[in-house]
Amino acid sequence: MKRVKLGGSDVEVSEICLGTMTFGNQTAEVDGHAQMDRALNAGITFLDTAEMYPVNPVRRETIGLTETIVGNWLARGGNRDRVEVATKITGPSQMVRDGVPYDGAIVAKAIDASLTRLQTDRIDLYQMHWPVRGSYAFRQNWTYDPSKQSKQQTLDHMADVLGALSDARKAGKIRAVGLSNESAWGLARWCDVADRTGGPRMVSIQNEYSLLYRLYDTDLAEVAVNEDVTLLSYSPLAAGLLSGKYSGGAMPDGSRAAVDKATGGQGNLGGRKTPQAVAATEAYHKLAAEHGWDAIHMAIAWQLTRPFKVVPIIGATRMDQLDHLIAGLGKPLPDDLRKAVDRLHKQYPLPY
Repeated sequence: MKRVKLGGSDVEVSEICLGTMTFGNQTAEVDGHAQMDRALNAGITFLDTAEMYPVNPVRRETIGLTETIVGNWLARGGNRDRVEVATKITGPSQMVRDGVPYDGAIVAKAIDASLTRLQTDRIDLYQMHWPVRGSYAFRQNWTYDPSKQSKQQTLDHMADVLGALSDARKAGKIRAVGLSNESAWGLARWCDVADRTGGPRMVSIQNEYSLLYRLYDTDLAEVAVNEDVTLLSYSPLAAGLLSGKYSGGAMPDGSRAAVDKATGGQGNLGGRKTPQAVAATEAYHKLAAEHGWDAIHMAIAWQLTRPFKVVPIIGATRMDQLDHLIAGLGKPLPDDLRKAVDRLHKQYPLPY
């Protein structure tokens, strides 16, 4: 598998990343270990996790469990030196630290806690899961209101956090730093503050990006290209919606939407499962079939055609799903299909 460097760093990773957010809830530890084995055999050496995982749902009693599961796998002979590990500190959340926003001191403690759970002496990429000032991610773009933000408070916070990250990097605890669920303004300011203070520069930004969700394409892409930042695209299948398994109103047992509904949610994939998104999914499946492509394979391959650095994060609850994803890797998307995707996007812009 092709290898790429994250932003301007020396951290080299596989061009596809394996996400682990279901490990410990929908995916048992033994199955999570099997997935990491399978991914590694396919050349996927880049693993992404977070201190708050697993999700679907997030529960206080399972915070950190995914990191522990990944750590148990890393502790097996030789695995740690064969992979690159990314994790994240949680933004303000009642499930973690009772909603207290992270600052430099909390970042330092959180890094040590993640190192312990991961059973390693270093984290290859340490990320801020979402900004303390708020975010338009997680379908909050429809009601996003930044009017109460304080620019100076945000810049002071960035300098404080970068100081802690700089200390951690000097100590060898982390190799590179990144963001997640950030905006164009936020990414630019993190880079500016790093340049001003001598702190570590952001090398990646982990934001949602898929055929159905392309907010990254304009301002964020411009900042990332100019500041040499790699997109780590999560939910490239729109939380499974692009798989087509929800077409016709279906709600497969064990699916993310079904689990959400069973635990009190609406079963709409966090706001993604709208009539417009279902219609767009059906259109993309029809397009893929017309070109002799599997729609899931098309959705991942399309990401690697984008005019900016991107590493898609794939994830699965079951091994057969992961095997299906892996089967399509390494197959370049034809230019005529790429152009057809762009035309279809104009018919179904931002369906959720």
